[in-house]
Amino acid sequence: MATRTTFTLEESLARQARELGINISAAARRGVASAVHAALIENDREAYKRHPEEPDEFWTDAEAWSSE
Repeated sequence: MATRTTFTLEESLARQARELGINISAAARRGVASAVHAALIENDREAYKRHPEEPDEFWTDAEAWSSE
């Protein structure tokens, strides 16, 4: 499912894209997808900084079970 949206693009950039045969909608989708991906990575990194992993005895015991 897709949704329509509008954005502003400098005229010179739009002209160059048309001259080069670039599909502006597809390029915009890729750009937004890339920005979302980068933001998710950054959010995850910041969450980890706020709540870093700590040693957990449960996992140590669980690892020991796997070697039996």
